[in-house]
Amino acid sequence: MTKPLTGKIALVAGATRGAGRQIAVQLGAAGATVYATGRTTRERRSELDRPETIEETAELVTAAGGTGIAVAVDHLDRDQVRRLVERIDTEQGRLDVLVNDIWGADPLITWEKPVWEQPLDAGFRTLRLAVDTHIITSHYALPLLIRHLGGLVVEVGDGTKAYNDDNYRLSVFYDLAKVSVNRLAFTQAHELAPHGCTAVALTPGWLRSEAMLEHFGVTEANWRDGAAKDPNFLMSETPAFVGRAVAALAADPDRARWNGESVDAGSLAQVYGFTDLDGTRPHFFRYHEEVIKPGKPADDKGYR
Repeated sequence: MTKPLTGKIALVAGATRGAGRQIAVQLGAAGATVYATGRTTRERRSELDRPETIEETAELVTAAGGTGIAVAVDHLDRDQVRRLVERIDTEQGRLDVLVNDIWGADPLITWEKPVWEQPLDAGFRTLRLAVDTHIITSHYALPLLIRHLGGLVVEVGDGTKAYNDDNYRLSVFYDLAKVSVNRLAFTQAHELAPHGCTAVALTPGWLRSEAMLEHFGVTEANWRDGAAKDPNFLMSETPAFVGRAVAALAADPDRARWNGESVDAGSLAQVYGFTDLDGTRPHFFRYHEEVIKPGKPADDKGYR
C-alpha cells in the first residue's frame, strides 16, 4: 500500500537527536523524503559534543521506509539556510512539511536563579539558538512551502501554551524561549492561512531523549528504573511518540483545524490513535495537572 506521505518533502531542522531525529524517522516511515539538518556530523561535533550525527538520522529515515538526506547546517547562519532551501528547491521543487526543532542550548541554562544572577551571554545565546534559528529557517523556507496548498509548519517546543502560561520554567531565558516558540506558531498560522497552509506548536511530554536517559543512568531497555531517581519518570515517553504526532498531522487532510493551536503529543494521540513504541498513549500534561500539581503519589495508571 502507498504510505500516506509518499511523494511529500519534509525539512526537519534540528534532526540530529532527540525529538528531531524521531520526527524525521517517523515522517520517513510514512513515506516522506526528509532533509535532516543539524551541526553534528561524523566529521565534526557541535559545542554540545554528543555522538549523535545527522548522517545517522538520515540512515534511520531511509531504513524506516522513507528517503533520508543529511545536510550540515548551522541555522543561525543565514547563508547556510538560504543554500539549504535552494538545494531543496533544485532537487525537489517543493516543500510540504517544515519542522522547526532547533535547540541545542541545554548546557547554557542556569536553573532556578533570578534574572539578576543569570549569565547574560549564555542567556542571550540561548534565545538565539531557540528563537532566531526558527525565524531564520522560516524566513527562507516558507516561500517554497506556500507554493502548494496544504503545507505544514510545526514549531517544536517544551510545554503547551496553557502549561507555560501557568508554570514558571525555572529560568527567565528558558521561559522566554519556550513561550516564544509557541507564539511563533501562532503568528505563522495567521500568515500562512491565506496560502492554504497550517502552523502548529507541538510539544512532547517528558521526553526520553538520549541525554535524558544518560541523566537518569538508564537505557531505553530499562528506562523504568529511572523512577528510582524521580517516580514521575514513569510517565516519560520516547521521541518516537512526538514523531508520530507530526506524521499524523502531516497525513491529515483536515490539518487546518489545528492552525495556530498549541498541542501536545499525548492529546493528539487521543485524536489520531497512534501510540508510543510500547503500545501505550502517555498523556503527560493531563498527568501533571491531576497528579504532579496536587502532589499525589506517582502512578501512571490511567494515563498511558
